[in-house]
Amino acid sequence: MDKSKRPFLKSKRSFRRRLPPIQSGDRIDYRNMSLISRFISEQGKILSRRVNKLTLKQQRLITIAIKQARILSLLPFLNNDKQFERTESTARTAGLRARKK
Repeated sequence: MDKSKRPFLKSKRSFRRRLPPIQSGDRIDYRNMSLISRFISEQGKILSRRVNKLTLKQQRLITIAIKQARILSLLPFLNNDKQFERTESTARTAGLRARKK
């Protein structure tokens, strides 16, 4: 069969397997902050399994460890450094401030 007759078959490419983010020696524990911090976004959210490249069991254990660390105040629930910065007032708050003066 010609190559022109098989348009939908993918070419066989070699690919390099990625190393798993959690090695077999790593313990998934709430005290292992260096491991846990790799699976949290800058905003403090738990990253999804697809982003982390974890198995289902590993993602469950990571989620439980992160939640335990948050409850024990080892991790913040939110990383809200920029939440309270105000760059400019909105039209609604500007009108309220004008009335109070």
